[in-house]
Amino acid sequence: MTEPAAPPGAVHARGLRVRRGARTVLDGLDFDVEPGSVTGLLGPSGSGKSTLMRAVVGAQARVTGTLDVLGHPAGHRALRHRVGYVTQAPAVYTDLTPRQNLDYFSAVLGIPRAERARVVDHALTDVDLTDHADDVTATLSSGQLSRVSLSVAFLGQPELLVLDEPTVGLDPVLRRDLWDLFHRLAARTGTTLLVSSHVMDEADRCERLLLLREGRLLAEGAPEALRSRTGTATVEDAFLHLVESGSTP
Repeated sequence: MTEPAAPPGAVHARGLRVRRGARTVLDGLDFDVEPGSVTGLLGPSGSGKSTLMRAVVGAQARVTGTLDVLGHPAGHRALRHRVGYVTQAPAVYTDLTPRQNLDYFSAVLGIPRAERARVVDHALTDVDLTDHADDVTATLSSGQLSRVSLSVAFLGQPELLVLDEPTVGLDPVLRRDLWDLFHRLAARTGTTLLVSSHVMDEADRCERLLLLREGRLLAEGAPEALRSRTGTATVEDAFLHLVESGSTP
């Protein structure tokens, strides 16, 4: 009897390359992101993290190799409402309230007017922003502003949420709160989260890691597996060990 095919990963990449002019920005990446996981994309600034995320959401030019997202080629029209994307800079209107922002973007996404109030309330609840739903966004803290951007990306309950350095510039308490929120979203909704960071101490907040340097994948796996593989106490030490040894996945 033939075994049933394994379900496709949320993201599946083989031989993924991106060139910008004469420079290779991503060089032959092979990796998978498991459905329902919180996967961290870690590496120093300039390692290609943002380029990889733009490729995943279909916003990057000159991509070659295989890059499938939720069973379709990255950027496929079928993914429009299945993938949410949060860039480093908040993409919301600061003169509107979170509720008004969500109502506006719901209309842009084509959510029927009769359903918008329910969808907006659901998004506000998902990011724990209900108490500030009617405050002007410009008056919110950095952490709350990040939640507004996240709530916009979460409209329509995307199956994959791609977050480009969402904790940059936040203090340790706000960073911790956002990571706790990411895990609650994954646990409550089954959403897959791909979260980039250049802060290595955030590694242990992820279930799986992709370690990127100069456009190449140094390693992937659970934080404890990477520490065990390299005989180190922290993921930062594991990263340095892999750099110095010239290891590849």
